[in-house]
Amino acid sequence: MVVGVLGAQLASYAVWTAQERAGRLERLDEVSRSMAYSVASTVRFFRSLPFDYRHIVLDQLRDMGGTRFFVSVNDHRLPVTDDRQGPEPALVADNVRTVLAAELGVHDAVVEFSRPGTLRLLNNEVPLDALPPRWGQHSLLAAPPTQPILVVQLPLDEAEWLYVAALLPLPEGFGANRWLSPDRLFVALVVLATVLGLSWLGVRGATRTLARLAGAARRLGDDLDAPPLSEGGPREVAAAAVAFNRMQGRIRHQVEERERLFSAISHDLKTPITRMRLRAEMLEDPTQRERFCASLDELDRLVRGALASVKGLDLHEEVEPRDPRALLDGLAEELALQGGEVEVAGEAAPLAVKPLAFKRCLANLLENAVFYGRRAEVRLEDGEDALGITIRDHGPGIPAAERERVFAPFVRLEPSRGRNTGGNGLGLGIARHILQAHGGEMHLTNHPRGGLVVRLTLPRPEPLAA
Repeated sequence: MVVGVLGAQLASYAVWTAQERAGRLERLDEVSRSMAYSVASTVRFFRSLPFDYRHIVLDQLRDMGGTRFFVSVNDHRLPVTDDRQGPEPALVADNVRTVLAAELGVHDAVVEFSRPGTLRLLNNEVPLDALPPRWGQHSLLAAPPTQPILVVQLPLDEAEWLYVAALLPLPEGFGANRWLSPDRLFVALVVLATVLGLSWLGVRGATRTLARLAGAARRLGDDLDAPPLSEGGPREVAAAAVAFNRMQGRIRHQVEERERLFSAISHDLKTPITRMRLRAEMLEDPTQRERFCASLDELDRLVRGALASVKGLDLHEEVEPRDPRALLDGLAEELALQGGEVEVAGEAAPLAVKPLAFKRCLANLLENAVFYGRRAEVRLEDGEDALGITIRDHGPGIPAAERERVFAPFVRLEPSRGRNTGGNGLGLGIARHILQAHGGEMHLTNHPRGGLVVRLTLPRPEPLAA
C-alpha cells in the first residue's frame, strides 16, 4: 500500500511538474521578449544621443530616481559572475540576443545573469550596495537573493560599452520548480499518512473478523461445542463465518452420530456375547470351556476398546483449568497401589483441558510405561506458549519402523493376547487422539540407555480477546 500510494503521488507530481515547467517556460518566454524589446529601446535611445550628451542624460536619470533599468556607460566590459545554468537562463538569453539582433542589428551583445550581492557596476566595478541612494538602484537592492538580474553589455564605440541591468520578474529565481521541494515533500507525507491511516482503520476492521475466524478454527479441535461465530462484518468475511458455522455443526453432528452408532453396536453385541458365555459355561469339557471363555473375553475387550477409541474425547465435557503436576501425582499414587513405580519432576501452571479426557491420556501412557518398562520417569517443562511432558520407561523401546504403526487400533508389539497380559492395542491411539484434540503433539523416541521416551507438547490456548 505504501508503494502504491507513493507511486501514485510520484506519477501525479511528474505530470504536474511537467505541466508547471511548460507553463513557466511559456510565461518566461513572453516576459523575456517584452524585456528584450525594452532593452532594445533603451539601447536605441542611447545610440541616438551625441557622445557629449550621454553622461548628462545618465546624471539626469539618476537625479530623477532612475528607471526600471540601471544604465551606465563604461570604458570596458565589466566581468559578471554568471553561474546560472539550465533551460530557463538559456531561453532568456536567446530571446534578448534575438530581439537585439532583429531590432538593432547587434550580434555581439553579452547577456549574463547576476545576483544582487555579486553585481558590479561602473568602470571601477563598485558593488551595487556602495552606490549613492539617489542613483535609483533601490529596485535592484530590494530584490530577493534568489531573484536573477539580467545584465546586457554591448559596445557603443571602440572605448564605450553600454551597461544595462534589470530585474527579471521571477522572485523565486531560476529552477524554482524543484521536484522534491520542502512544501511538496510535506504535502506528500501528509497525504501518505492520511491514506495509510484511513486504510489501516478499514483493513483493521476487516481483519478483526478474520482474526476471530482464525481463533475459532484453532479452537475447533479443542471444543466442538464452542459458540458459533458472529456472522457480521464485510460480505466476504460474513460468508466465511456462515460457512465455518455450518461446517462446525456438520462435524459435531457426524461425531455424535458415530458415537451413537458405536454405542448401539456395543450394546447389541453384549447380548449375544452374554448368551454365548452362558452356553460356554455349560460345556462339559473343561479345556474347551476355558478356551471358549477366553475367546469371549477377548471379543468383549475388543468391543469395549473399539467403543473407547471412538469415545476417546467426550464432546460434551467442559474445558477447565487443571494442575498437570497434581494430576500426574494422583496417577502415580494409583499405579503405586498396583505395584508400579512412577517418579514425577518439575512444576507447571494450570492448563485449560477437558479433565477426564486429559487424565485418560496420561493414564494410558503411564500404564503402558509401567507395564512394558517396569517403572516410569516423568518430567514437566513449562513455558509461556506450551507445556512439555516427557515420559520415559525402562523397557525394550519401539523400533523406528514401528513407531507410527503402534498408533493404529488393535496393534500390539507384545505378541501375547492372553487374559493375564491385558491390553488390546488401543492405549497409544486413544492417547494421541485426545492429545491432538487439545491441539498437542506426541513423539516417540528410544532413550540412548534403553527404554521408550514419549514427548508430549500441549499449547497454552490464547486469550479469547486476542
